[in-house]
Amino acid sequence: MMLSTAEIINLLQEHQLLQEVRGSENQATFAYVSYDSRDVQVDTLFFCKGNFKPAYLTTAIAAGATGFVTEQPQGADSQLTEFVVTDVQKAMALLAAAFFAFPQNELELFAITGTKGKTTTAYFLREAINAATNGKTALFSTVNTILGPDPEDTFKSALTTPESLDLFKNMRTAVDRGMRFLVMEVSSQAYLKNRVYNLAFNYGSFLNISPDHVGENEHPTFANYLHCKEQLVVNSHHVVINAATNHLQDVYFAAKATTAPENLYLYARNGTQTELPVQLDFTFDSEADTLTDNEIYLRSLTKHAQALHLDGKYQIGIPGDYNETNAVDAIINAGLAGFTREQLLAGLASTQIPGRMERYVSADHGTIYVDYAHNYASTKALLQFLKTQAPSGKTIAVVGSPGNKGIDRREGFGKALSEEADVAILTTDDPGFEDPLTIAKAIDQHINHDRVQVYYELDRKKAIQKAIQMGTPNDIIVVLGKGQDPYQKVNGVDLPYPTDSTIVQQLLDADDGQD
Repeated sequence: MMLSTAEIINLLQEHQLLQEVRGSENQATFAYVSYDSRDVQVDTLFFCKGNFKPAYLTTAIAAGATGFVTEQPQGADSQLTEFVVTDVQKAMALLAAAFFAFPQNELELFAITGTKGKTTTAYFLREAINAATNGKTALFSTVNTILGPDPEDTFKSALTTPESLDLFKNMRTAVDRGMRFLVMEVSSQAYLKNRVYNLAFNYGSFLNISPDHVGENEHPTFANYLHCKEQLVVNSHHVVINAATNHLQDVYFAAKATTAPENLYLYARNGTQTELPVQLDFTFDSEADTLTDNEIYLRSLTKHAQALHLDGKYQIGIPGDYNETNAVDAIINAGLAGFTREQLLAGLASTQIPGRMERYVSADHGTIYVDYAHNYASTKALLQFLKTQAPSGKTIAVVGSPGNKGIDRREGFGKALSEEADVAILTTDDPGFEDPLTIAKAIDQHINHDRVQVYYELDRKKAIQKAIQMGTPNDIIVVLGKGQDPYQKVNGVDLPYPTDSTIVQQLLDADDGQD
């Protein structure tokens, strides 16, 4: 991979990002790109992005960087090439795509956004079509990144949607490893931070939106959050919308303004009263909804929906009525890409997600679930469903909330616990630079103590242990928020953490050993 000065100038000028070129007048060619001063090779083009400090550039130059992109002139050595731009994030997205030879053009791209359900939908879709594509479907998700068919091609994701340079690098790797389809979650932060600037998708899904991700390190307002979410439908050729979403009018008209009518599809559960009177293309009904059997029936209502021939029953591998909407979205997207109903059945029925709705049974302490639910809507939906499966027992929840972001989640957790839990054990979950006790108290302010017993245990392993010890055979214990995340983010450091799943299994194994 190579990128010349002339190519850089042309791309930046085309997007009206270039202010000036300083330093060396030689036509340099760059053989590597990076935004991390610890990852620099000879002839690297370095991006001065984010919380940039001049010392990072000094380190990069010492390691071999011969050019850099910056919003503020750095006055570096005249032997270097300095590209001064109006927006370094946009510039990085453009130049990264060019450096990796525009891998998006060699992939059929499915993109999914929503406050909740992105990961579940992405896994449903990827598993539904992977067999039909002979294993040629890549995945960028909150949980894992899958770039190829071998075990080493799957690894834990650092971000829901990677930084643009990492995004296009991963795309190129996926193409080189034989992938021809890519299912990816696209977060609102990806648009706020221009990680997907100038990237268009073949198929874009809008699942839902509710108050979340508003805070000092996220979106300044809910209006900004909604605007960023809407950019996915604006930048997708085919658009699929869950018509049961809040703010449907905003989302629908954003899609309608940029999408041909025959490429826009709306769906909802049968009988849903949508906020806007719209013609639905698909409806679905729940045929069975237990922990072991989840079946839906999908019906097409319009001519362009009927042309996809997707009507019929589908078994889905993840329990919970709140997951049925995600499965429907995946089915419609797969149909738009030309996959048949018969090709999708086995994958949908066998879909499992690491750290999502993981179930562990203890003869003495009830049934334990590990799930990634991390806001009001997802927590309430999960607890509400589980309560219907064990109405005679208590619901015990272990929960914390991240520091320095999503501040409104704390109120959401408190409300969900008040409405659906009997016992809440408040603990630590990626506190960042905040005191986890302060975060726990913020959640507790919104819990109704007349309905819910509240305990504090900031050691997360001990909190899980306490919950299991409290459980009786008919109880449900739910460990929320981290799933199979192997780190606790504390004071800017990723501290190794065994994962909730591992801790639960270890505690149950130890309990069995004492019998």
